[in-house]
Amino acid sequence: MKKQWQTILLAAVLTTMAAGTVLAADASKKASASASASASASASTSASAKAELLDLNSASKKELATLPKIGDVRSDAIIKGRPYKGKDELLSKKILPEDVYNGIKDLVIAKQKTAEKK
Repeated sequence: MKKQWQTILLAAVLTTMAAGTVLAADASKKASASASASASASASTSASAKAELLDLNSASKKELATLPKIGDVRSDAIIKGRPYKGKDELLSKKILPEDVYNGIKDLVIAKQKTAEKK
């Protein structure tokens, strides 16, 4: 009888240990997958954000007006101040106040025209 209890107890301990190992491995896989998905989402967000920057030197009045705190009047001022070597020229040329510039600086870029070869 004592031998049976020892065998049952040993089987229960081994089963519990095996279940714990499986659960730990599953949790590890989920954590790894979650971290990988998070990194992937962050990278794709960053890449798409860079791809969607609005060029100050070529954007239309309508496109500029979609920016926060930029309406028709400020769009006209931005277009009139072209060309821009850098987006910070919106401040140095006094086209926009600093608070408006701070709201759009991560959404715009001032691309330079490339010289055409003859």
